[in-house]
Amino acid sequence: MEYNPKIPTHPHPILLSSLTRYQRGLIKGHLVNMDNRFNKVFPFFDPLNLEFKPGNRIIDCFSNYFSFHLCSKNINPLFKNHSQQLDNLAIESSNTPSNAIMITDASVKNNIISCIVHIHVHNRLVVKTLHHTDNITSTEAEFFAIRYGINQATHLQGISKIIAITDSIHMAKKIFNPSSHILQKQAALILNNLRKFFNLHHENTIKF
Repeated sequence: MEYNPKIPTHPHPILLSSLTRYQRGLIKGHLVNMDNRFNKVFPFFDPLNLEFKPGNRIIDCFSNYFSFHLCSKNINPLFKNHSQQLDNLAIESSNTPSNAIMITDASVKNNIISCIVHIHVHNRLVVKTLHHTDNITSTEAEFFAIRYGINQATHLQGISKIIAITDSIHMAKKIFNPSSHILQKQAALILNNLRKFFNLHHENTIKF
């Protein structure tokens, strides 16, 4: 059919730009819109980054510099014991000026995702941040909160131990996963900060 410029054209009804804010908030998948004003989805893969090169990876060079302390909420006696250990750890760290306690969380309410990061040093709140966003998944939000917290904590002066407290420790473990995953590019940025932190002193550590 011959193109006639006088005939009006209409945008496709399911373009993201045609959706209401509420409708866009209901979309949980990783969508890439041609109009980047609505594209807030995180970049995905970075397989060629030096952080994932065998022999150069943090799990190869600094395997003793990070650790994880897992807890299951489904086992009540163990959970109570874990809570007590967490209290003792907070008290001990509040008396040690070289320790930083980093607390991160993300939540969803009315399709708006909130990311919260608190960092305490020597019983003093030094970082308190709250981010609001939409059009990303709760998984990305949790990962962003951890990334932001580590970025802030590793740049604090005189800190040799970071204690990261999160209810999404499975997301924190993805940081050190060298295989391809959807948050790999974000993980590379975190690993770069941790590498610099570990290189500053052989006693610098992070514990999740």
